[in-house]
Amino acid sequence: MTVVKEESGEDAGKGDMPDEYIPSERRLERQRYKRARARRATAIAAVSTLVTAVVLYLVVVSAPGWERTKETFFDAGYAREAFPKVLEGLWLNIRLLVICGVLVLLLGMLIAVARTLPGPVFFPLRALAAAYTDFFRGLPLIINLMIVVFGVPALRLQGVTVDPVWLGGTALTLTYAAYVAEVFRAGIESVHPSQRAAARSLGLTNRQALRHVVLPQAVRRQVPPLLNDLVSLQKDTGLVSIGGAIDAVRASDIIAQRSLNYTPYIVAGLVFVALTIPMTRFTDWVTARMDRQRAQGGAI
Repeated sequence: MTVVKEESGEDAGKGDMPDEYIPSERRLERQRYKRARARRATAIAAVSTLVTAVVLYLVVVSAPGWERTKETFFDAGYAREAFPKVLEGLWLNIRLLVICGVLVLLLGMLIAVARTLPGPVFFPLRALAAAYTDFFRGLPLIINLMIVVFGVPALRLQGVTVDPVWLGGTALTLTYAAYVAEVFRAGIESVHPSQRAAARSLGLTNRQALRHVVLPQAVRRQVPPLLNDLVSLQKDTGLVSIGGAIDAVRASDIIAQRSLNYTPYIVAGLVFVALTIPMTRFTDWVTARMDRQRAQGGAI
């Protein structure tokens, strides 16, 4: 009688497992070469950056008039005095960015939808939306601010605020909504008509197709240019200072006018740059990510 020894499940599984992958010596050598090359490139970049910085420093500090320039624009005492007041005023700029940014997106979306409404019955809305975008995109922002901030109070309308912050925010919203509307319109028109037709064939109304099919794709495609517009809006919030609002720009201007030293302007400018750079890098990251998805055939 023959006795057959049954293999346990564990032993049987071991026999089916593939051998562990061991890279070849050639592959390991190639990886070591790539790492060495990357270290060498990093070292060269660091050295060249250091040399460039040293050369630029020597050129600047040895230039004629540097001492006077340093005293006028880079005085440490005035910088220490201006920095806390500029930061206090920057809080107003941040609040304007948040509030105006939301209003700009909403108003820009409404204008873009109005410009893309089909049918002859909506021609007046399309014409008004086109006139709005053409006018405010052509009107310089500084003139718009002057008209709203200085002109509206001159009307002495009952119940209308004369606060330069609210009036300046209104002018910013009116101007930037025109730019954002064109961004949204480009996104809406980039969606193929077959998407809307497919939505209608599934029983969706025009409004439902626009809301659930067209707009999500349009907004997703236009995220990078929308972020660029928000970066520009963040910088232009400083223009509300022309009406007397105490923001970061106005706070630096008060100190500069009193001391006749322009270091506070440099401080305010650096604060805005420090606030803008993260938003700019985030925009670049989003753009690169969407480009990779598009190249791989992913959702855009």
